Amino acid sequence: MFHVKELNSSVKTEVLAGFTTFLTMVYIVIVNPIILADAGVPFDQVFLATIISTVIGTLWMALFANYPIAIAPGMGLNAFFTYTVVISSNGTIDYITAFSAVFIAGILFIILSLTPLREKLIEIIPSNLKHGITAGIGLFIAFIGLRLSGLVEAHPQNLVKLGDLTSAPVMLALFGLVITLILMVLNVYGAIFFGMIATGIVAFFTKQLTFDGFFKLPHLPEGILVWNPVVAITDVIQYGMFGIVVSFLLVTLFDTTGTMVGVAKQAGLMKGEKMPRARQALLADSVATTIGSMFGTSPTSAYIESSSGVAVGGRTGLTTLTVSILFIIAAFFGPFVASLSSVSAITAPALIIVGSLMISAVKHIDWDQFDEAFPAFIIILTMPLTSSIATGIELGFILYPLLKIFKGQAKSVHPLLYIFAVLFLFQLIYLPH
Repeated sequence: MFHVKELNSSVKTEVLAGFTTFLTMVYIVIVNPIILADAGVPFDQVFLATIISTVIGTLWMALFANYPIAIAPGMGLNAFFTYTVVISSNGTIDYITAFSAVFIAGILFIILSLTPLREKLIEIIPSNLKHGITAGIGLFIAFIGLRLSGLVEAHPQNLVKLGDLTSAPVMLALFGLVITLILMVLNVYGAIFFGMIATGIVAFFTKQLTFDGFFKLPHLPEGILVWNPVVAITDVIQYGMFGIVVSFLLVTLFDTTGTMVGVAKQAGLMKGEKMPRARQALLADSVATTIGSMFGTSPTSAYIESSSGVAVGGRTGLTTLTVSILFIIAAFFGPFVASLSSVSAITAPALIIVGSLMISAVKHIDWDQFDEAFPAFIIILTMPLTSSIATGIELGFILYPLLKIFKGQAKSVHPLLYIFAVLFLFQLIYLPH
């Protein structure tokens, strides 16, 4: 079913990759409820809604698209939902009303994914922009790892500075990074996964990892929040949430598409400029977004942490099937998962190393052609600096056709790229991002 052998993988490798991806992204089941709690959504409601949307999207990716790309509520989108949509409305829009906007965006996303537009988009993205997206995501992942580990921290003038290397969490992260690097250079099978296991063991014995309970039955305190499209559309019209719906659509569209292209290229699954089974893959996040909003979570996206599983060797849907099963199990072990997720040093080294693997895409960029190189460069630069994959993509898509016009090569740019350039310019200037 998964064509494991045809893709030069094995069941053992795929399962190991699934465990690795799960460990690097399971933090979302804790972080997402914490963020949405500020909007008033009950913690347990979001915890289970997060798992439901993750399992549905990731299972869809496994069974229908056969890709090692996991789906879960997107970081950034949850903050946008809470602080821009709900809190900034000063009580006008409550979280249930806001979920109506997510619900409608999800339905529109499904319709869009059923058309050739999203699939066509992957094909028309210029090669140099694709390589820039891959490398930019790599830097973004590495920066997340550095920040979570404490190896870098905020600085009032220069934004970031070196962290306290003598603190216990940073020393643990450095141990995890060094031991994983050693395993990598020794070509140890599953080096990233075993590096995390070793770090977890040290964290336990140094009392940085403690467990406050293990098992708790999952439940939805408020049941299903949104289910009627007519009521949801009425909410969008009544509260003037058109811009919010458009923002969810644009950000999720290019965040997911960019991540899928980047991870697929890293895994060697692209066929030239095309992504096989693209429509099935792109439906995964739109279906998950729609269903997730019904239970109580913000829009989903393809997860850049999937790259860690790919780095271990994941190439098929068996990886994401494993991720789905682990998230189902996690639903019954909320306190245990919370404990593991609280120790960033366990997963941060994996993110840093995966970032180093993905940045190698820069070697494929045509640096001798400035009109090709600079848009790719701006994507690479702005993704980590703005903490947004979507913003990096938007800037690259605006600059690429602009430079081609002034070079006299306007006809070489696909018309859709001009349309998206205009939409992105409007998004950056007038809409929240």
